[in-house]
Amino acid sequence: MSILDTVLGDASAPAECVIKVGASQTEIVELYPLLTEVVVVMRRAQAATATLKFETRRDEQGRWAIQDAGVFAPWEPLTIEASFGGYREEVMRGFIRQIDANYPLQPGATTVTVECQDESLALDREHIRREWGATTPIGDGNAVREIATRHGLAVDAHNGPGLHGASRHQDSTDIKFLRARAEANGYELIIAEGSVYFGPMRLDAAPQPTILVYAGKDTHCVSLAIRDDGHKPDAVAFDLMQPNGAMGQQSSVKADIPPLGPVQATSADAGLGAFTWRLRGQAGANEAEQRARAVGRANELAMKIIAEGELDSSTYGHVLRIAETVGVDGVGERYGGLYYVDNVTHQFNTSGYRQRFKLLRNAYGDSL
Repeated sequence: MSILDTVLGDASAPAECVIKVGASQTEIVELYPLLTEVVVVMRRAQAATATLKFETRRDEQGRWAIQDAGVFAPWEPLTIEASFGGYREEVMRGFIRQIDANYPLQPGATTVTVECQDESLALDREHIRREWGATTPIGDGNAVREIATRHGLAVDAHNGPGLHGASRHQDSTDIKFLRARAEANGYELIIAEGSVYFGPMRLDAAPQPTILVYAGKDTHCVSLAIRDDGHKPDAVAFDLMQPNGAMGQQSSVKADIPPLGPVQATSADAGLGAFTWRLRGQAGANEAEQRARAVGRANELAMKIIAEGELDSSTYGHVLRIAETVGVDGVGERYGGLYYVDNVTHQFNTSGYRQRFKLLRNAYGDSL
């Protein structure tokens, strides 16, 4: 049975997978009957990837339905959407990276797997050597804008300015340089829907539709498990590196992101000593960069509450987006409230459309 039989051919299943390929973004309608599964993995700290699995058949002239269709080829643009009845939401866009055709002994078992990656793949083609800000000081935010524009990407209106002043040496591809600068600033780097976000965690943005647990007929959360990890520090210490590479004065910082609930998740009231971890010093980094790195690490470690679960996407009716907040309702007052979406795996197959997610939280108490 193909994915089309369940997801696209059954009027009772509102969640549909829509795939468009090529410069003209033509939907692959004729190939849907051979499509068996689509898996899209979205993570905050990594590139988004997609895997399309097809059955394939050979006709009387020896042509194969998928390989010889003239549709899939490396570097072809590709967009994956989820259609919920009368509206669509984008899951991922990017490029075809790799095609694997498998020819076993039995011709009827031949398959084709199409591997894709988000638009960051185009930023990983050319190794560049450049000294940013060598003559005129330039902020990291301006460098991001210049790189994004060069690759035809928009810049998110809420991007952070980034560190400013000291020169930065690039000896890598653009995407590796941007990820390194995001880490140096304690920022996130999210490339999605043709835009680049370079800035702090967006915990104060408008939340996505609430995930409902044990809500009767309105329930769309198939499963949920929450882990409350107490062995994460409340502060991060770092040593200021001297120009000669020696370690200097020690400093420490705490998270500077807003709590996602009324009671911040710390161990300050445990009756124990201070809970601080040390960040390894970065050679060549000035104090501003070392402090920004430490704050970014502290923000990540502040997310001591982790929720993992699965959504029935047809009843949820939306694509759950990473690096944005979402409410969770039905798990009690302590763990109910807003969470930050860390990663989502979208899966379209004969069972329908499911989304497996990982959420993060830095506070207790119902904030919905």
